[in-house]
Amino acid sequence: MTTTRTDTATAILTNLGLDTNADFPVLDAMGDSKYLRDLKINVGNVLTNSQQLTAKESRLLALSVAANEKHQPLIDAFSAAAVQAGATDAEVAETLACTSLLSTNNIYYRFRHFVDKEVYTNAQAGIRMSIMMTPVLGKEFFELMSLVVSAINGCEMCVRSHEESVLKHGASEARVIDAIRLGAVIKGLITVL
Repeated sequence: MTTTRTDTATAILTNLGLDTNADFPVLDAMGDSKYLRDLKINVGNVLTNSQQLTAKESRLLALSVAANEKHQPLIDAFSAAAVQAGATDAEVAETLACTSLLSTNNIYYRFRHFVDKEVYTNAQAGIRMSIMMTPVLGKEFFELMSLVVSAINGCEMCVRSHEESVLKHGASEARVIDAIRLGAVIKGLITVL
């Protein structure tokens, strides 16, 4: 079955800086659905209309979600968009490192939380995390990114810890909401790409 790409799907890809000629079968199978039109608006809103996140921060958070989900076209697109919005190569690299570290921690701490045995709870994690000490991104934003990745990975213990930490570092709850909304929308976008 051959499906013609809709204008809405083409606009989503164009707005993200993705190749409009690339193969995105799930996106194309959706036709011109109400959901696809909503997705276009939602993606645009989280990347450009946040009152709590700068353009650079939005792109770096989106990059962390794309990296977490291993979506290479979006990793490339959000890396370029972050640099265009003022991110340095070091900030892009740290975003990727943060995502990797949080994927590691989320598995470890989710296990400890699920099993809830004293022997595991009291054990040293044994995972080096020196990147968290003096992040290039700054402590507040690094914690915000850690919170988004942890929420996507479903680690309740990590979500609680990073939410508390990001607020202690000066973030508002409104900023947390915008960051989590962005993570959720980009994760949903990846589902159709």
